[in-house]
Amino acid sequence: MGQAGMAEAAVRYLRSVRTTAQEPVEPLPRPELRCVGDDERAPLDPREFRRVLGTFPTGVAVITAPPATTAGSPAGSPATSPAGFACQSFTSLSLDPPLVAFMVGRTSTTWPRIARAGAFCVNVLAAHQAELCRAFAVSGADKFAGVAYDAAPVSGSPRLSGAVAWIDCAIHAVHTGGDHLIVVGRVNALGTGDDDPDGPLLFHRGRFTRLTD
Repeated sequence: MGQAGMAEAAVRYLRSVRTTAQEPVEPLPRPELRCVGDDERAPLDPREFRRVLGTFPTGVAVITAPPATTAGSPAGSPATSPAGFACQSFTSLSLDPPLVAFMVGRTSTTWPRIARAGAFCVNVLAAHQAELCRAFAVSGADKFAGVAYDAAPVSGSPRLSGAVAWIDCAIHAVHTGGDHLIVVGRVNALGTGDDDPDGPLLFHRGRFTRLTD
């Protein structure tokens, strides 16, 4: 399947989870990306790829989504709980219309829940929220246990207390990007939190860091 076909499949997937919410949603299968034979030298060492790209510092965000409750879902099940994951790949995309984007692995178990909700909130973390980021990077745990948040004004997605900024979005489009999906969101509301003297949380060379004068 070519890139155009995979993009079309991703859009069909997004539409299907909106209309068949009563059915469990499975993550998309990991695509076959290898373009060289087993007896050939791979074009790049993945470890070197990570090392070099790690020199580019990024901000850190938590992407959250409201529960996409389905009829008959037992209390405490994933369908009745909000979803969220830590994300370094958030970026602004367009001013008119106002669009943002983030990337998520195609094997993510959180992404189908965000897709089912059809909306998300980007929480830009403050420098003191490194532990919160680590909690949202763990798979299978109750990520919201003990976490203070309220509802974003349009989508109702969790808006985490202490974040330096929040962006409330509806899912606008989904594109394929190798072993990730590129999720484009249309911004419906946004704002900043309380002024934080330490600024935003940053990630560089595999470690959390912060802005310095």
